[in-house]
Amino acid sequence: MYIEEIKEYLKKHGFKAFTPKAVLFDMDGVIYDSMPNHAVSWHKAMAEYGLDMPLTGAYQYEGMRGVETIKLLTGQQRGKMVSDEEAKVMYAEKSRIYAECPEASKMPGIYELMCKIKNMGMKIVVVTGSGQKTLLDRLQNDFRGLVTPELMVTAKDVEHGKPNPEPYIAGMKKAGIQPWEGIVVENAPLGVRAGVAARLFTIAVNTGPLPDSMLTDEGANLLFHRMTDLEREWEVCHFSL
Repeated sequence: MYIEEIKEYLKKHGFKAFTPKAVLFDMDGVIYDSMPNHAVSWHKAMAEYGLDMPLTGAYQYEGMRGVETIKLLTGQQRGKMVSDEEAKVMYAEKSRIYAECPEASKMPGIYELMCKIKNMGMKIVVVTGSGQKTLLDRLQNDFRGLVTPELMVTAKDVEHGKPNPEPYIAGMKKAGIQPWEGIVVENAPLGVRAGVAARLFTIAVNTGPLPDSMLTDEGANLLFHRMTDLEREWEVCHFSL
């Protein structure tokens, strides 16, 4: 299955073979069902500063570092970006509100998928634009033996967040792989754009309210609607060619 999509990927980038050795996962909306909490906290926090962040906006801008998101919003709505220092204060308020939200559950199917990937001898890398300490601290406990600190890229590790390819390039470097040796799993348009720009085979899982076209238009090589669908299909995917 999906042989044609892999052939198209190889042709687009001029690669001779697709030999995955690592899977690079986004966190929010992929590993944790945390996006509803992010949407509410972004909306409430930005309203305190006179900014309009619709609930769908959290999904639209997901993957971008928080400070960059705030600077973008202020530029659009005020005609002038705030400084990094001001944006950090505003993001801290968003983080405070998020911390008061109910604890996000693991995305159904993600643990089973990671176990399959590890059993295949592949590395698991987490590449997130989040700096949300409450979630980052949970990763090692919830996915013990699957997720390790040395194979994590967070907002603190990069200068430019998604949609810049830098986070996924950093993830490849940590995993010691080339683009044709990695698979990205993303749920956000900006994350898909970053994975594609890094020349990685990019799978979109649309776990939010955005139309599929927002993910496929960014170049996703495959699209699923639930993590459980990807988990079920994983063993029959011909992820080698």
